[in-house]
Amino acid sequence: MPAEKNSNPKDSKVYLVGGGIASLASAVYLIKDAGVPGENIHILEQDDMLGGALDGAGDPENGFIIRGGRMHEEHFVCYWDLLSNIPSYDDLSVSVKDETFEFNSRFVSNAQARLLKNGKTMDLTSFGLSLKDQADLLKLIFTSEASLDNIRIEDWFEKEFFETNYWQLWATMFAFQTWSSVAAMRRYMKRFIHLVEGMPRLGGVMRTKYNQYHSVVVPIRRYLQERGVHFEMQKQVIDIDFMFSGDKKTATILHAIDKNEKEEAITLRQSDYVFITNGSITESTDAGSWIKAPILKDKGSSGAWLLWEVLARKDKAFGNPKVFSDNIDLQKWYSYTATLKDDTFHDYIEEFSGNLNGTGGLVTMTDSNWLMSIVVARQPHFPNQASDVKVFWGYGLYPDREGNHIKKKMSQCSGEEILEELWFHLNIQDLMKPVTNSGKVNCIPVAMPFIDSLFMPSALGDRPDVLPQGATNFAFLGQFAEVPDDCVFTVEYSVRCAQTAVYGLFKCERDVLPVYDSVHKPKVLINAVKAITR
Repeated sequence: MPAEKNSNPKDSKVYLVGGGIASLASAVYLIKDAGVPGENIHILEQDDMLGGALDGAGDPENGFIIRGGRMHEEHFVCYWDLLSNIPSYDDLSVSVKDETFEFNSRFVSNAQARLLKNGKTMDLTSFGLSLKDQADLLKLIFTSEASLDNIRIEDWFEKEFFETNYWQLWATMFAFQTWSSVAAMRRYMKRFIHLVEGMPRLGGVMRTKYNQYHSVVVPIRRYLQERGVHFEMQKQVIDIDFMFSGDKKTATILHAIDKNEKEEAITLRQSDYVFITNGSITESTDAGSWIKAPILKDKGSSGAWLLWEVLARKDKAFGNPKVFSDNIDLQKWYSYTATLKDDTFHDYIEEFSGNLNGTGGLVTMTDSNWLMSIVVARQPHFPNQASDVKVFWGYGLYPDREGNHIKKKMSQCSGEEILEELWFHLNIQDLMKPVTNSGKVNCIPVAMPFIDSLFMPSALGDRPDVLPQGATNFAFLGQFAEVPDDCVFTVEYSVRCAQTAVYGLFKCERDVLPVYDSVHKPKVLINAVKAITR
């Protein structure tokens, strides 16, 4: 039976474990739709910074850093609903949603150099799919997800599929590996089939005005602070006690430690709630430097994964974290952020690609052993970025392979070595050598051991439901809670979790917004079929 919804939450306290977008969105909806007073909401975050995967930090002198960037599109109905209530970073009279849509009306994604080989743009008029590949794609769309438990993408397609333009575009746009879950790929195909036609040019992809920390997280935090929400930073929840009575499950005590390892037990009263972010794709990350490679950490430094493992031992309905976290070599990749006090590189990329910065998006070097990609966002990408400073981001999907030019694994490379490999693939070593030698370039690499963990092959039940059967006062949030039909590795997924939790536990006048159902729109399906058969 579903939990009895709280219709009078004025005295309820709600504890949100984790400070990512799912918790931030939950706090907004708890205040706006459920009527929970802001001062009754506590966000417990083990780090000293909110936002989870929506990050961005640094300065021109020490270098900027972005671990990654989540792509948006116009049919993220839950996400845009959330941001329609949040005043933007720069202008309190404009919502983040309206600012972002206006920004994307001026800087439209139309990548003209999406895939490169030998430093030259590849012809993408065809996806290069054989009849067998096309049949396998269409078969996957209409196959039941229930029959795809623990199956990898490489188990579904022929070997030749992974040499096609389609796969190169797909894998680098969404960070899928051949061993990723084919069920996750199926959801992406169904959910984003309206984007398939424009995939070679990143058509329909939207981005925020600044990096996502400043464009999204900072405005939400400001909104919540103004309403009295408590942010308890560097406080890590290490265990949660539950009472199991008949068919009911009730959280009773949160066990936490602060930055000084002082322990605290938070007793949940009958009217209190806890929302738990179980697992994290950005846990245990480490940043290197211009002269030093980052360190690949393990689960021992990850509060979110360790907490989920503790909880999973209490009840099988709480999921199976080991499926997602125990194969770091299959889940990791490395990203890097370059800061340049020089226009040479950005001017070259604009001229080479034909894209004004902010309109080109992802550029992938297909002959890179690391499978390097870069993104040149609209400048400035940070509010504190001067006009003579430029920033770009990149990543490598295969960090344990030896570079083509730098004869080392990407995982062993400093920021300087990673850029040397990039200049080699773009055939601009001579152009960039004077800039590099002038000391006007910095590059910070980042090791992310769990970044692809959400794509690991899994089975129904490995992710707990947002509201497990019998849950009376708790919910699971984030990329490792189960949301039917929607796609992990998206901000939409996390915000949909938030709506599901709040509207499921509290009496609100709203329902969770439905997933955009593009696969059942005949025109969209016809256009997608035409595209894959070119």
